This record gives sequence, structure tokens and C-alpha cells, in this order.
Amino acid sequence: MPPRQFPVSKIQGDAQPRRRRLVAALLSVPGMMPALAHAQLAGPAADAQPLDGPGSLRLAPQLLERPLKSGQQPTTFLLGDKTTGTSDEDMAAKGSAEVRRSVTVIKGDALHYDQDTDMADAFGNVRLINNGVAFVGPEAHLKVGSNEGFMTNPKYHFNLTGGSGSAERIDLIDNERARVDHGTYTACQCETDPSWYIKGSSFDFDTGSEEGVAHNGVLFFQGVPVFASPWLSFPLTGDRRSGLLPPTFSVSSTTGFEATIPYYFNIAPNRDLTITPRIMSRRGVLGEANYRYLSPTYSGSLTIDYLPNDRETHTNRYAIFWQHRQNFGGGFGGYVNYNKVSDDQYPEDLGNASNQFLNGTQLLYQQEAGLTYNNGPWSVLAREQRWQTLQPSIPPYAREPQLNVQYNKYNVGGFDYGAEADFTRFTITQEGATDGQRMYFNPYLSYGINAPGYFFTPKVQWHFASYDLSHIATGPVAGQPLTPANQPKNFTESIPTLSLDTGLVFDRSVRLFGQDYIQTLEPRLYYVYTPYRNQDFAPIFDTAEADFGLAEIYTPNTFVGNDRIADANRLTAGLTTRFINPATGDERARFVIAQQYYFTSQRVTISQDQPINEAKHSDLIAGAAIKLGAGFASETAFQYNVDNNQLVRSSIGFAYSPAARKVINVGYRYTRSNQTTLVNEPINQLLVSGEWPLTNRLYAVARVNYDLASHRLVDGLVGFQYDADCWAFGFGAQRYANGVNTSGQPSSGTRVLAQITFKGLSKVDNGLVSAFRASVQGYQPPPPSAPPLARYSDYE
Repeated sequence: MPPRQFPVSKIQGDAQPRRRRLVAALLSVPGMMPALAHAQLAGPAADAQPLDGPGSLRLAPQLLERPLKSGQQPTTFLLGDKTTGTSDEDMAAKGSAEVRRSVTVIKGDALHYDQDTDMADAFGNVRLINNGVAFVGPEAHLKVGSNEGFMTNPKYHFNLTGGSGSAERIDLIDNERARVDHGTYTACQCETDPSWYIKGSSFDFDTGSEEGVAHNGVLFFQGVPVFASPWLSFPLTGDRRSGLLPPTFSVSSTTGFEATIPYYFNIAPNRDLTITPRIMSRRGVLGEANYRYLSPTYSGSLTIDYLPNDRETHTNRYAIFWQHRQNFGGGFGGYVNYNKVSDDQYPEDLGNASNQFLNGTQLLYQQEAGLTYNNGPWSVLAREQRWQTLQPSIPPYAREPQLNVQYNKYNVGGFDYGAEADFTRFTITQEGATDGQRMYFNPYLSYGINAPGYFFTPKVQWHFASYDLSHIATGPVAGQPLTPANQPKNFTESIPTLSLDTGLVFDRSVRLFGQDYIQTLEPRLYYVYTPYRNQDFAPIFDTAEADFGLAEIYTPNTFVGNDRIADANRLTAGLTTRFINPATGDERARFVIAQQYYFTSQRVTISQDQPINEAKHSDLIAGAAIKLGAGFASETAFQYNVDNNQLVRSSIGFAYSPAARKVINVGYRYTRSNQTTLVNEPINQLLVSGEWPLTNRLYAVARVNYDLASHRLVDGLVGFQYDADCWAFGFGAQRYANGVNTSGQPSSGTRVLAQITFKGLSKVDNGLVSAFRASVQGYQPPPPSAPPLARYSDYE
């Protein structure tokens, strides 16, 4: 039935009544006649109405579907250039024919609708749109209400992802499910000749579960088949879905040619499992399983690697990594951090089981479980901690067990006070080393005076310690200080420390290079006094010398840990100046210089054979951090020995990033040979890294860490990423530090990794992007695909 036409006389009508209606309409508009409008409002009607009242207009973020009330039937519309039929029975339309009901639309050159059977038959240029999916074909037969029917030779398009394909026939099962015979699917947005597509004997599409399944599917890339499977699952949206992840291919000096084909199981919204076969030409097939879980009260991950009968070692090799966090409520918590490998050479040979580029060989694996309590000022930790130590590393002490309690209160009448109590039983796997129990109690009290232009903070703290040794070393032990003569098994320590931290803050307005700044001048003095106490009897359980830098120069103890409390009578003087943008508060530059002055020499050392430093002052520490326009930034630090006129340490870094995905980093590190280093050799290294576009789609990524002293490449990385419309390819080659060889010299390994990603099929990174991010500071991966369209985008 054609749309009803209004008679011409009804549209024209009489001009006089029309004028009267126009005048009445104008009078009803507020502002056109103020006096009349005000006279119509009286009582509550004249009061201002809230914006969120029941009759208020509201912005809707998107169109919403309103469910029908019980007993209501949706309205069906039939449109066309010419319609015929019997009302409430069957109707036909020709020329731009349409049937519409709710969110279902059927279009065609000719259309017949039978209301008794709810069947619509469309012929010629048929378009069927339902639930965000559009089907195009020569004919369609559909029960409109149940969305059940079929189309021949259809083409289909998923609005939510941009996925599309074609088939010989499609059977619509309901509003969410469809069965395709001899079809294709791709997420490429191009109209013809997609870069990749899946071809299968049949497809099952389920928009409810947002998943597609290809039966006897073959994945084609640039027209070449690259993968085949009798059952191939893929997502219809960007959400996590079970299925194959992008494979990776690599070449390693220790494992040969490698290929990984991960399969992802989306068990639940808060649980998943990834199974990764890792095929290595030199060693065999290693299986990796990674299980992740998350809940409101606990979370964690478990990774298990297993290689049966390594072709090189002829042994079974494995690795276990388990991290777990638990919240019991009421401030109580717990955790497990368990890591174990089968042998000493596992990290060197197989440590890249997750296809991550290596940055060195791990020699210590933590095995720890603990309970925690945090509530207000209280913090409690009870844990059991052990280590798996691989050769040639020296084993550290284990804590079996440790109980640590801390209490801290701040700004109570201007006072800060608290204490830390700890009981630990230290054990060690090293033969002949000292072990035993240690208890310490460290209370403190400070009072801070803070004003706009200055601060003044005196502090007193005390170190009480008690040792109960179960075994004392009788001779030299690697990594341990010599045992002093007449070493007792039971002894105590009591060491007070007084400190005073004070400084001033001045500021002024300056103009530099045409820019206004606020410049600050911040002198600071830090004095600390700790009397000398002989601590040679205390073993070194968890203590080492602290690094000397801007972060440590204002601390009372030159050691990290509780087995040594350094005697001190020294003053630290420092000066800081900052340049701040007054409009944004952004700090554009900072310059710092500081030095310590010793009134007495420090006598406490790690070991009794270590010489005492007789210097009257420390090395000079200077640093600068600058941020300029056009993406340029710099951070520099120096440690200079004034007495010997020697540069002890230096670190210089520059970064230039004028735009997204454009970054260049240049760094230089230097440490003299008389300072403590890993190999007791000077560090003289130049580090250059960056990411830069070569073309509109091709980006280069590189890193070079070169030792100028030994004339060798410490580590290096070169790679690139190509980002196409519907696929991406990445490649990287790395030279990495791989521990030390049998003669004690640094050794290196090489590795090559390649990864291709089909957009819309999977977006999970299998190691390459993570490697680039870890190697290049400021690295940015390719931007994600455009967000999917809503159901009502391009609504027909």
C-alpha cells in the first residue's frame, strides 16, 4: 500500500485561520511578548526548574533500543515505489522496496511479504541489515521476526569490526548466528584484493559470542597460503577471543632456527591460558603454558616450560615461574613469588622461552612466600625467602623465616616518630659460611619546621641489634669478610644517630631567551653524627656499601642494610637552582651541586682489612636536567675527585623527540677502574638508541651499547616495523650479553626475531614490541586501528 497522500485542499486551507494560529504561536514564545509571558506564570510554575528534573532534556551517548512491553508487537513497515496486496495478509512492493521492523531492514528491487507466515522474499540487489551485519546478494528469503532464512551468493560486512567476506550461500539461524557455505572472511577494509583472508568450506558466525569459526580453513597472505587448519577460530570484535596468535620466527646462536605458534584460550573474562609450542632446530620442541587469573581478592600468573630430551644436553629441562597476590581483607594479604629452573645453563640456553630479547643472563631465582598486614601506621611482613643460585654466582643468604614490624606516625603536633623491629634467621647454601639469627630495633623521632622560605628538621634514631650465630666460618669464604679473631656467637650492638636537615628557598622572576621563568635558589645543609662502634663481629647478612650519588648524599648511613651502621661526623652542603614555567608550573631546568665534609674519618668498613678513607671531604657531585622546546631533554651527572683532579664517574644523556614515533637517545657512562664494578674494570660506554620513520609506513628501531675501554659491543639491536592498513611486520636482530664464559670473560649471544600480525585476526604481541620498548627509551608502537563503528553508523 503506497503512503497516504493528503488532499491538496487540506494542505492549502483558509488563509485567515492560518494567520490567527501564527499570531498565537508567536505569543506563546517567551521573549517575544515579555509582559504576556510573565502574566502566564504564577505560583510553583514560576519557580526555576532543576536541570535534572523528570521533564528535562538529556544528552544520550548513543541510540538505545527500548524493549517492548509485554503483549506488544513491533510495527512492520513496507515501502516501495509501487505496492499492491491485501491488508493484514500479504503485500508486494516494486522499485526501492523495503521491509523494516525494529533493527531489521530488507531492501530489494522487488519484495513480497506474507504477514501470516512472517516471511519476506526479496529479489534483485537485495540488502539485509540486522544486528550490525549487512548482507548483499541477488535474493533473500527471511522470517522477519525470528531472522531465520537464507541468501544465495551473498557478500557480508560486520559493522563492529569492518570484517567482510563472500560465500555461495548463507543460512541465517537467528539474530546472532549464521552458517556460511564455501566462503571467505577478512578484516581488511579494502573493497577488493585484501592483503589477507581466510577461505573455508564453511563458516560459523556468532555475533552474540563475537566469534567466527572456519572449517577446513586456509589463511592466505598476499595470495599465498601460509596456514591451514581443520578448525580455525577468530574474533569478530577487538575483545579477547580463543584462537591462534601470530606466529614468530627467529634464529639464535644457542637454539638455531625457532618457530613459535601460540594458541590462546579465553577461559573466562578474568582467566586465560596460552599454550606455546617452541620449535628449536638444535634442541627440540619446548612447550610453554602461561595461565593468568584475576579476581577481586587475588591475582597471579603461572608459567611452566618443559623441554623433553634436549638434543644438546640429552636431559629433560624445565622452568617454573609463579607469582600470586592475595587480599584476605582487614588489611591482611599474602603473596607467592616462586621461580626455579632445572640447571645452571638453562637461562643461557633457553632463557628466551617467551620470545623476549635478552638483556643478560639471570643467575638468581627468588623463591618466596609471605603474609602482610597494613593498617594505618602499622606494617607487618612475615616471609620465607630462599634463592636458587646458578654458577658462577655466589649464593646470598636466605631468610627462614623473617618477621618485620614497622610503626610510623607523621605530623603529630609537628613530630614524626616510629620504629622498625625485625627478627630474621639467616641460612646459606655455601659451605662453611657463617649463619644464625639477628634481631634489631630501630626507633626514631624527628620534628619538622616548614615555612614558605625554609625548613629545619632535627632527628634522632637508634639502632639496637642482637646476634645469635649458629655457625661461624673458620676460614676464608668467597664473598664473605674475614672472620675476626675470638668471634663470639652472641653479642649486641647499640648505636645512636643524630641528624639535622635544613635549607632555604629563594625565588625570583627572570627572563631568558625571550621566555619568563621563576628561578629558585635552594641551599641545603645536612649534618649527621654517629659515634664509632666496633662492628667487626657482625657478619654481612644483607648489607652492602651504598652507591654515592645525589640520591644517597643526604642519607645518614653509607651502608644499605642493618649489619653495618657507619660512624659519621660530617656535613653535606648542597645547592639547587630550578627554572619553572610560571604559566604551567613545568620545571624546565634543574642544576644541583653537593659535597660532603668529614670532621672525622669513617672507621666502620665492610671487612676489617679494608683501608680507612682519610680524606677530609667527599667527591664533588653535580647534576643537571634540562627540558627545551622541540622535544629536546638532557640529564647529566658527574662525580669529581678534587684532590686527585680526576673524574670518578659520569653519566650524560640526551633525548630528542620532536613528534610521535620520532626519538633519538644518546648516553655516555664512565666509571674509573678503582671503583667497584662487576668485572673490576673501568666502564667507558657509549649508548645510542632511537626510533625514526624511514617512510610513511616503515620505521627503524636501533640500539648500540659500545664499550670504548675494551673496544667491544656490549649489546646491540637493529630492527624495523612496517605498518600496513590491515597487517604489520616487524623484524629485529640482537647481540646481547650472555654472562661469562669458562675463562671468566664476558660472553655474548645473537638472536633474530620476526613477527607478522594480521589486524583484526589478533593484536597480541609475542615479544618484538616488548623488546623494542625495553631497548629504546621513548619507543612507541604502531597506533591501534580505528575504533569500531557503532550499530547505527551508516544506518540504512
